[in-house]
Amino acid sequence: MKLLFKRYPVFFGLTVFLRPVIIQAMSTPVSYYSTRGQKDQPMSFTDVLLAGLAPDGGLYVPDRWPRLDRVDFAAMAGLSYADIAWRVMKPFMGDSLDDAAFQRIIYDCYDRPVFDHTAIAPLVQIGPNAWIMELWRGPTLAFKDYALQLLGRLFDYVLEREDRRVTIIGATSGDTGSAAIEALKSCRRIDIFILHPEGRTSDVQRRQMTTVHAPNVHNIALQGTFDDCQALVKEMFADEAMRRDLGLSAINSINWVRLTAQIVYYVAATVALGGPHRPVSFAVPTGNFGNVFAAWMARTMGLPVEQIILGSNRNDILTRFFETGAMTRG
Repeated sequence: MKLLFKRYPVFFGLTVFLRPVIIQAMSTPVSYYSTRGQKDQPMSFTDVLLAGLAPDGGLYVPDRWPRLDRVDFAAMAGLSYADIAWRVMKPFMGDSLDDAAFQRIIYDCYDRPVFDHTAIAPLVQIGPNAWIMELWRGPTLAFKDYALQLLGRLFDYVLEREDRRVTIIGATSGDTGSAAIEALKSCRRIDIFILHPEGRTSDVQRRQMTTVHAPNVHNIALQGTFDDCQALVKEMFADEAMRRDLGLSAINSINWVRLTAQIVYYVAATVALGGPHRPVSFAVPTGNFGNVFAAWMARTMGLPVEQIILGSNRNDILTRFFETGAMTRG
């Protein structure tokens, strides 16, 4: 895949461009393994949901990519966002969740008043072949609501089923923290701790994180950067005794299930604009590439995505890494 980098102010939405193609594909069941090579213990969809980061510090990814074919995508035309979410996420899930329960969770999540538009992620035309997908329709105005609202409900269901508690540890530069807190503030079997860099989030995001009066929500303002917060999270996950004793899990983009949920709005946009008969290109504002990775995942599943354009502002460490080969702080 060719990555095209553009530097401009980041906005709350995706820009979608139309182009013409054909796709053929097939669907297969999946197991999950760490990117760092531990293949001795395959994990299920719900295992990965609760685990977050792998014990060896790697990210959980599927051993093979589910594939949807041209007929599958064509059949999604005119469906609700919740119906599309079910069809996209089911191949990743296997039999680790009861189908009826998962459907109830999806329809409870992708409905009003959780999201304030009947289309959930509406498209607004801005040119002859250009649309903005509005991903600020959730409770915290962040695109991350689209995955985290679902994750909160999945955590609740699976933890109740397995009679377990977990401690969610997350690092945020602003929007992940507030969206995660909003999603988990009512979860009875979860304690959530969010680390954010003091003075380095917007005032709105700081207030969203620190004014939720729920006994399971804990905020830590760290004197440092987001990278310092993330380093502490990874260090805690690497401590096996701590991880086991606290039942650590993650809800940011190191949790595979969150990424799976983000595939849905790329598929919804494509089929709304005539896919699979007409492929699209996506221009995605991005910092650490978690959101745009979901676009790549959608294309790997067979979605006719012709081009992915990454928009980066001053938070450009990964842009600079791909351009120069050097990962350095700036």
